[in-house]
Amino acid sequence: MKGIRFAFLCREKPEPTGKKVAVIGAGPAGLAATGYLVCHGHEVHVYDKLPEPGGLMLFGIPEFRIPIYRVRLGYKELEEVFGVKFFTRTKVIFGERKDEGDEYVERTVNFEDLVRDYDAVLIATGTWRSWVANIEGINLEGVYPALEYLFKIKSAKLGYMNWTEIPPIEGKRVMVIGAGHTAVDAAMESLLLGADTVYMSYRRTIKEAPAGAYEINLLRSKGVKWLELTIPVRIVGENGKVRAIELQKCKLGEPDETGRRKPIPIEGSNFQVEVDYVVCAIGQTPTPPFAEDVGIAVDKKGRIVVDSRHMTSREGVFAAGDVVLGPSKVGRAVKDGLYAAESIHSWLSGR
Repeated sequence: MKGIRFAFLCREKPEPTGKKVAVIGAGPAGLAATGYLVCHGHEVHVYDKLPEPGGLMLFGIPEFRIPIYRVRLGYKELEEVFGVKFFTRTKVIFGERKDEGDEYVERTVNFEDLVRDYDAVLIATGTWRSWVANIEGINLEGVYPALEYLFKIKSAKLGYMNWTEIPPIEGKRVMVIGAGHTAVDAAMESLLLGADTVYMSYRRTIKEAPAGAYEINLLRSKGVKWLELTIPVRIVGENGKVRAIELQKCKLGEPDETGRRKPIPIEGSNFQVEVDYVVCAIGQTPTPPFAEDVGIAVDKKGRIVVDSRHMTSREGVFAAGDVVLGPSKVGRAVKDGLYAAESIHSWLSGR
């Protein structure tokens, strides 16, 4: 069995440089950066709010995409061979903010303390806040942000959460709103948990689906009912629980600011689909380790702004992965983490 080799540049621990780096976030970007830095002799301490390293590779992405054992073998090599210290169940934050995945936090560390105590800091905290549809019935029992939905399922599979805390999907009807990779994963996990019927509602066509037509057609071949050119209007409840969702048909108009054709609702085309659960997979927001101003610039989407060196607007503080890019794929986050680590090494070396 082979694990993910985060320290792929070396086989054994090199001579120490005497420099110490704090990495905030043990997801793909953080672990890739850690592997690069330890291979250049730097001491690395990794802080993460989850009970073990891996981020969404362990706690969000289904195992059929990334096997659990591969992530575990990868981070254990960093720990056992290269002396990386992992501080789990630890949330780094300046100010106060609640995010998804905070269930396991046992202690908090002030972000400013890390900036003071380490030679360099890398922020790789990802996107732990889901967008939810602003429609009637969104607070009914049975409505979940996709990240929370997948997080609960994976937490149970990892043994950190009791299956009684997971929505009982078997024999139920699930509506997934969205067509990105998170939506696809939520639909597939629902199938694997024995859902009777899984629907996917998307406001554009399969050609525009962010996950790609291949992934959507794969789900359709497994029985997922694809409802394109539909917009959720309201969630219908009964005794406080989801009973159905009302959708409205739409057509595509002129391109919007994203360059994609804008969905235009068709008046009088509303229809209802009876479901037991609604999973909102319409996007996530970056969650940097500060809720108040710390002198680090963020853009209007909440992403940390970095220069060509991946340095933030504070000297010695770098950022990489989804907290910079917005929600992306694992490979892109890994690549970004490696570029950031390369810049950190150069900066620490005085180059």
